[in-house]
Amino acid sequence: MITREALLRISLRVFGVAFMALYPLGLLWPSGWVWHHGEGGYYLQMIEGIYIVLGIFLIRAANNPAAHRSLISFTVWSSLVHALIMTAQALRDQHEIGHLVGDVPVLILVAAALGHLRPGSLPRR
Repeated sequence: MITREALLRISLRVFGVAFMALYPLGLLWPSGWVWHHGEGGYYLQMIEGIYIVLGIFLIRAANNPAAHRSLISFTVWSSLVHALIMTAQALRDQHEIGHLVGDVPVLILVAAALGHLRPGSLPRR
């Protein structure tokens, strides 16, 4: 049987890789991943730079999640806040509605999964 800690390690690696893949996702499906109608290529490069770094650190944190509680908590809360802001923006701007089935649910999934599995929520042995 797979343990919660093993699931956390897998989740950290999967989400780390997913964060690092935002640029190709934006090229493949712009309406679900690229904001501002795809105008201004600097935006996608900027946000991808941030998420590549976060992805690398999440992958590294998978080796010892308990030592990286604050990084995991940051990822949970920043993903949730980011998703909520994007939801409000997508609901106000019909050009951005595709994000409600693109990056918004992914960020909610990241927040829910890591929030449930993070070391503070793991039972003590």
